Amino acid sequence: MMREDFLWGGATAANQSEGGWQKDGRGMAIVDVLPHGESRKAVMEGSLDYRALPPDTFYPGREAVDGYGHFKEDIALFAEMGFRCYRFSISWSRIFPTGEEDEPNEAGLRFYEEFIDELLRHGIQPVVTLCHFDIPLALVERYGSWRSRQVIDCYLRYCDAVFRRFKGKVRYWITFNEINMLMHLPFMGAGIRFAPGENPLQVKYQAAHNELTASAMAVGLGHEICPDFQIGCMLAAGSVYPYSCRPEDVWESVKKDRENYFFTDVQARGEYPAYAKKLFEQEGIQLEMLPEDLKVLKENTADFIALSYYNSRCVRADGQGEASGGNVFASAKNPYLECSQWGWPIDPMGLRITLNTLYDRYQKPLFIVENGLGAADTPGEDGSINDDYRISYLDAHIRAMMDAVEEDGVELLGYTVWGCVDLVSATTGEMSKRYGLIYVDKDDAGRGTLNRRRKKSFGWYQKVIATNGECLRERIPE
Repeated sequence: MMREDFLWGGATAANQSEGGWQKDGRGMAIVDVLPHGESRKAVMEGSLDYRALPPDTFYPGREAVDGYGHFKEDIALFAEMGFRCYRFSISWSRIFPTGEEDEPNEAGLRFYEEFIDELLRHGIQPVVTLCHFDIPLALVERYGSWRSRQVIDCYLRYCDAVFRRFKGKVRYWITFNEINMLMHLPFMGAGIRFAPGENPLQVKYQAAHNELTASAMAVGLGHEICPDFQIGCMLAAGSVYPYSCRPEDVWESVKKDRENYFFTDVQARGEYPAYAKKLFEQEGIQLEMLPEDLKVLKENTADFIALSYYNSRCVRADGQGEASGGNVFASAKNPYLECSQWGWPIDPMGLRITLNTLYDRYQKPLFIVENGLGAADTPGEDGSINDDYRISYLDAHIRAMMDAVEEDGVELLGYTVWGCVDLVSATTGEMSKRYGLIYVDKDDAGRGTLNRRRKKSFGWYQKVIATNGECLRERIPE
């Protein structure tokens, strides 16, 4: 049996759902300059400057699905599904429009206070991500974002404001969403752009050190303000399989896993691992840090490990063979797995493996804060959306999660379906790549009424929560 207080729920992020980009004093953020279309990936990677985009460029995150204007309606639907928690992010530039103001924007704080109060009124615990691919654009332009230590102070000022304002209302916090995405999509993940002739690896690891230090300092600050706060870190997770039992393939999988675990190794254990120090030495990477940084990292480790899981990966040392899709991570095609419409491998057992690996590695509570299937949903003539493919995906993954808890002893705080209400895809900028259990009437060009509608998966998940997952043990998905 799953624990009685297990936190079933859903998850979104301000940068993909909130919109309201010019309302109530919000400043511009990274999301406001991520375009739709073929230039998006280059901008996200930091290789194309958004300022070079044509004037008629469409930026889908500016309105997104207008969660800013629809939050009461959305929360009522979450409550109808039976959510026990809702993971969302605060837009940093809604609180500090440029990141450098002495005082927070009261209109922004009031919005989130009303938002959180609405959740609590419905008995839903807020799980707040402080930075979900989000930083005031002014800090990118003035300091080069996280490449500069100046941004740590700005981040802590922001954390202090929201920690104090929502003390007593929010218990669970996450410092950075998918912090390891910095290494793969530097601009989207952390606002990092590269200048000609720069060493990208040096820049990324320096930004990583600044983010890791900021995360640890936020943990310490939060615990000072409220000892009951539970402050976690988060990674984009998914075990890396060797393509074969050739030792070279196995070693390649070990190296790729380390690339992912580097961040959580520091955040959960409090120090740089030996393999990272050796990499810095081999690549000539010189991290600028203050003498007290290592002490800060050691004394302020994360209370829990949050993770997103969509798929596993597969690697081969020779780099040959057919490639597979799957988030932004390069991967060889696993011949034993089927793939989604967007080419992502579907691997429920991989979730069980990942949970066991993380729990064995850190012995800290885990929290699945993203899991879901991006698919094209087509409403029927009567307006219904029969997303049996999504039900099948979620059913298999939740069963695997329950096995990890009940049979393997993994300590798990909760599970939140990603994109519980349709939102803009982070990687592609599309609306047609839908994750939600709630349909939003909007297309890839930004057209639509924004009306909300329950999908078939809505009722299915409602039963899962009502039975604490036990219905999945008794029957196959409808």
